[in-house]
Amino acid sequence: MTSPPSLPYEGIRVVEFTHMVMGPTCGMVLADLGAEVIKVEPVGHGREGDSTRQLMGSGAGFFPLFNRNKKSLALDLQTPEGKEAALRLIATADIVAENFKAGTMKKLGLDYQTLKKLNPRLIYVSLKGFLPGPYEHRTALDEVVQMMGGLAYMTGRPGDPLRAGASVNDIMGGMFGAMGAMAALAQRAQTGEGQEVQSALFENNVLLVAQHMLQYQVTGQAAKPMPARISAWAIYDVFEVKDGEQIFLAVVSDTAWKIFCKVFDYADLLSDPRLTSNNARVTQREWLIPLLRERLRVHSSKHLSEVFEKNALPYAPITPPHELLDDEHLKATGGLAPLSLSDGSEVQTVLLPITLNQERLKVRSGVPGLGEHNADVLGSLGYSASDIEKFQQSLPSSPSSSTGKG
Repeated sequence: MTSPPSLPYEGIRVVEFTHMVMGPTCGMVLADLGAEVIKVEPVGHGREGDSTRQLMGSGAGFFPLFNRNKKSLALDLQTPEGKEAALRLIATADIVAENFKAGTMKKLGLDYQTLKKLNPRLIYVSLKGFLPGPYEHRTALDEVVQMMGGLAYMTGRPGDPLRAGASVNDIMGGMFGAMGAMAALAQRAQTGEGQEVQSALFENNVLLVAQHMLQYQVTGQAAKPMPARISAWAIYDVFEVKDGEQIFLAVVSDTAWKIFCKVFDYADLLSDPRLTSNNARVTQREWLIPLLRERLRVHSSKHLSEVFEKNALPYAPITPPHELLDDEHLKATGGLAPLSLSDGSEVQTVLLPITLNQERLKVRSGVPGLGEHNADVLGSLGYSASDIEKFQQSLPSSPSSSTGKG
């Protein structure tokens, strides 16, 4: 019987000094792809691991989502013993990832220029708010770069900038950091040398709005916020329908327009000379959309969904995130998987949106408890049982756990 194919990055060791979302996302991607990811968490001096372990509210899902398939090593890096253990570990690593403020890792003696002398093959992924330049000294958050980088302007209504409803830059910035690490691994296979990789929130955000920047240069017209934009398609809107339900409906081609008019018996619209092409219909949106809102209001969301699906027209009921836990497609395709939290409870988590050999990447290990792998990792570095016990004494008496409940 043949053994199953190995994951792409099995045998690659990643040491991450990360917190919040951006850095842990980078490690999660590499971990899901098979790398051994060891998360070094700070203890001592009132610190109890990655601060996202204790977040409530909108941050309660951070730690359990982005730290699966990892090992937790708890060290006090401000002590000689903790620093020495970190250096021993880094000497065995292929990749180091960090996303702390500029200068933090240098103060600890864990910056790239220092570590490449210890390990010339090391790939060092630095995930920051800004790439080196005039802004690099600023403290950045996802919301900060969305506001200054055009995304909040495009998302909100005119005069009402609004951040996107997820940590889009943190997550994508972490993904680009992982992509950079993958590219550096491929290059190292050719040169035998490591390198520093940098990814940043602001530059990531600028890529997200680049289409609007190009639009301005191509057309000479500045992009308006999405709710006020001149749509490229005549029908591309959220409609309020029967019983106050909402549904997104789109008719994006002339063929689709003919189908739409026929299935709803809108012969008057199909024959209207003002509506013969998509571009023509766009110029008539001022009266066409209110008319369609009135006509479609009598239908239920369920009925409209059935009609649009039967006729291959794009549609989408408006769905809050928690309802996706019961989504039939995600459940049928294995997009959700059980995840054990460090307190022993179990939740459903979301897997990376890719398949390899037609298989989703699995959860191989749950969310680690703080310092859960100290004995395993330190033992592999040559520390004795008594040495390991000393490290264990630095752990909080009641180790923090991530339950995902806030």
